Amino acid sequence: MKLHELKAPVGSNSNRKRRGRGTATGQGKTSGRGMNGQKSRSGGGVRLGFEGGQMPLYRRLPKRGFTNIFGTEYTIVNVKDLNRFEAGTVVTPELLAEAGMIKQVKDGVKILGDGELKNNITVKANKFSKTAIEKIEAAGGKAEVI
Repeated sequence: MKLHELKAPVGSNSNRKRRGRGTATGQGKTSGRGMNGQKSRSGGGVRLGFEGGQMPLYRRLPKRGFTNIFGTEYTIVNVKDLNRFEAGTVVTPELLAEAGMIKQVKDGVKILGDGELKNNITVKANKFSKTAIEKIEAAGGKAEVI
């Protein structure tokens, strides 16, 4: 097969609707816009979220709180979840994602001290809580900040 022999499958391409080309075309006169009204005019129509003068949804709902766009959000992993790794393993955020323990590394991974650790492993993460460091070191492992 050569490039000049290629053909699109039947029905994959259709001609565009040529509007406003006489009444016989079926898209003539009003060009598919119906009769009168705001939406039939050029440039007409209502803005996004407009509900015909009724109080729109985005104004009916209460606004609460504050979103800090400069804040850092860490993915949290507890010490007890690290027991699935064998002794001597170097646990990194990539390994945690591979193991399916975290879905995504947001602004980093933080290890919290909930539960007990049985294996001596080296944990590399962006942040650790004090209790997490104590429990990792008590089990004979190391906590390294990336």
